[in-house]
Amino acid sequence: MSISALSAKLIVHALYLEISFKYIKSIQVAKNVSVPPDAPGCNCKGECTNPRSCSCAQLNGGDFPYVSQDGGRLFEAKDVVFECGPKCGCGPQCVNRTSQQGLKYHLEVYCTKDKGWAVRSWDFIPSGAPVCEYVGVLRKNDELEDISENDYIFEIDCWHTMKGMGGRERRLRDVSIPASNRVNEVDEKTLESEYEPEFCIDASSFGNVARFINHSCDPNLFVQCILSSHHDVRLARIVLFAADNIPPMQELTYDYNYAIDSVIGPDGKTKQVPCFCGTADCRKRLY
Repeated sequence: MSISALSAKLIVHALYLEISFKYIKSIQVAKNVSVPPDAPGCNCKGECTNPRSCSCAQLNGGDFPYVSQDGGRLFEAKDVVFECGPKCGCGPQCVNRTSQQGLKYHLEVYCTKDKGWAVRSWDFIPSGAPVCEYVGVLRKNDELEDISENDYIFEIDCWHTMKGMGGRERRLRDVSIPASNRVNEVDEKTLESEYEPEFCIDASSFGNVARFINHSCDPNLFVQCILSSHHDVRLARIVLFAADNIPPMQELTYDYNYAIDSVIGPDGKTKQVPCFCGTADCRKRLY
């Protein structure tokens, strides 16, 4: 893979990176997936500054989710963040578009002794800063083949996160979700007992730097669901943010949060993979 194929902010040990995948900068959509139309936007001009008059701020509980410090930092983790989108009156530098502004840090993909490929930053990353979006091909879960052999599937399970139904940890504060955007217009009791994520991001053949970030039971990144162009939680963008201040050259990690014994191999047997994160709270198994 040549350096020219990568983002200018991504530094890769190209001589050692021999994998069959294509680097992409934004989500690709499978042919059988229909993306919702653009949602109505706010009427702000230039940048959004008044949360009382900004309709996007109202969707975030009446305030902006980001502070402008250090180029935009998430004030606190949330169930889902509503960013400004294509129909908003503000410009591309609006603070409420923070996660849409591309890679800000020099990231390096490198090889580890026990965990294969990994990612670190050459720059200091402040707490709450967006690091990268998980990019790949947006697919339907029920049409995936050999899922147990694909380690680059990221299920979009924001509804589970919002309702605290297992999966990734519940975020700190609820947001106002219009009823028309709720999954399939079904009641919440049905969701709690039957709902399974419908879509995923498959980064096995097409992806970006996020696919190389390893799991840790005590990570320095967290997963944040973000809605910008539309408001369908089933198809939210998945962005990784800094959970703490991250010094240069420290490995970047997030919690894959597999349930133990949840992965079944093609032979019908439960797959078991050890965890090598090495943290004090290590669960000893990835799944």
